[in-house]
Amino acid sequence: MSDIVKYSDQTFESIKHINEHGQEFWFARELQGILEYTEWRNFTHIIDKAKTACKNSSADVDDHFVNVNKMVEIGSGAEREIDDIMLSRYACYLIVMNGDPRKEVIAVGQTYFAVKTRQQELIENYEQLSEDQKRLAIRNEMIAHNKSLAEAAQMAGVETQQEYAIFQNKGYQGLYGGLGVREIHARKGLKKSQKILDHMGSTELAANLFRATQTDEKLRRENIRGKQAAYETHYGVGAKVRQTIKELGGTMPEDLPAPEKSIKQVERETGKKLADGEPRNDGE
Repeated sequence: MSDIVKYSDQTFESIKHINEHGQEFWFARELQGILEYTEWRNFTHIIDKAKTACKNSSADVDDHFVNVNKMVEIGSGAEREIDDIMLSRYACYLIVMNGDPRKEVIAVGQTYFAVKTRQQELIENYEQLSEDQKRLAIRNEMIAHNKSLAEAAQMAGVETQQEYAIFQNKGYQGLYGGLGVREIHARKGLKKSQKILDHMGSTELAANLFRATQTDEKLRRENIRGKQAAYETHYGVGAKVRQTIKELGGTMPEDLPAPEKSIKQVERETGKKLADGEPRNDGE
């Protein structure tokens, strides 16, 4: 999502620090200001929730939340010591995921840190990749997360291939302003046998990756049960991603240009193959 990245260069990236080992981190006090929390004690409640989420994900809390003391100016050249916390990118992600969803900057932060964290997991030098390399990387992530999403949907009660196709279609409709698989196929001029995801640029793929990962997490986190509830969840997450793109002045996914080359063509030219194992009926 290029507009999210551009916006965040003025917010989240502007307060990023690099330590002597070349590792990035954020100070909690600075993140507090960006996220519009006026009271430190209120913000520490959000940090505590993020630490719990970190622990529940089997990650080492001490690796992502490091307590530090630092000196700050209080006027007339005087200084005093205050408590602060050095945060990893993952810690920032968990904090914004537990923040007040009514704040627009929280919605931006949720999308930004989720996408950027995922990119970092894909490959350290993601930003240096070519457009085709980014497409391959994100498309591979989509395959992996569509498998996880299919499992979460099944746990919620989406059992048959037809039900899963409906479930996937709902996600597309939420993200694409009511357009379903057939309409997107037609808009891109694709044949029935061609997969929509193979004819998306990296920005559009990133929006769909965020839709898939957040739906997967929401279904599991909230223990959603019933296929109708699963349909509504996928639609709602897609619509929320769309709303965030709109608030940032971004291009709607249905208006993004389709790449000249399909993923299959990129595979042949680069000699790199996509991962196997996407669900048989992924709604396309």
